[in-house]
Amino acid sequence: MRRFLVEDITPSMDRLTITGKEARYINRILRMKRGQELIILDGKGRSFESTIEKVSHKEVTVEVKRRLPPPPVSPIEISLCPALIKSHAMDYLIQKVTELGVDSIHPFFSERTVIKLESTHITAKMDRWIEIIKSACRQCNRAALPSLETPLPFEQMIAHTPEKKTLRILLWEDEDRTDLKKILKSTSPLPHVYAVVGPEGGFTPSEINLARESGFHILSLGDRILRAETAALSLVSIIQYEWGDLSLSQWQ
Repeated sequence: MRRFLVEDITPSMDRLTITGKEARYINRILRMKRGQELIILDGKGRSFESTIEKVSHKEVTVEVKRRLPPPPVSPIEISLCPALIKSHAMDYLIQKVTELGVDSIHPFFSERTVIKLESTHITAKMDRWIEIIKSACRQCNRAALPSLETPLPFEQMIAHTPEKKTLRILLWEDEDRTDLKKILKSTSPLPHVYAVVGPEGGFTPSEINLARESGFHILSLGDRILRAETAALSLVSIIQYEWGDLSLSQWQ
């Protein structure tokens, strides 16, 4: 059944008028007709089984039949902090980590970040990333949107780390003593993981020292040098597999 994101739906509604991009997609791209069923996601964790009543040029009216039971809550909250990287790679990263279930995304820029966003461009970038997040949620049947924070300098991002019941980790290609596998196997699962992935140019020694002083575990993913977006996806996948909901057992 097709899924659409309509953030202004409420559980008390029995009918809903869909406008904007979602209405155009239903009408012009999918050419859906009266009587066809669809699922409405509200972006806050709720989903509703609905039936199309009327399709017009700019609007689609649906009957909201019932609220669907929510999936079980994941046992872990993942906050991913990716450095700003080149546009197409950043778009891909945000799309895929949304599909993998991160709860919040905290972009940052650091000393070796290749991409430097002007303040006038940040709003446009944020709007684009939010649309990518929405599209990814529709695709993977995710009813709750992850939060997206405004890009911050590395030092401020580190300072905003939650203090309690949080595993704080940072990937560094020059780390040669501790890897992610060792930390996850030797640590009892915590309810929150705050994970940092650096830019194409890596971190400076002073940034690594600041992270250590702030309570971060500096970790490796192995001997391969991975692209920033590959490292982020690998990191989230491994955490979800070991501690999270990347398994059938959590959803049965």
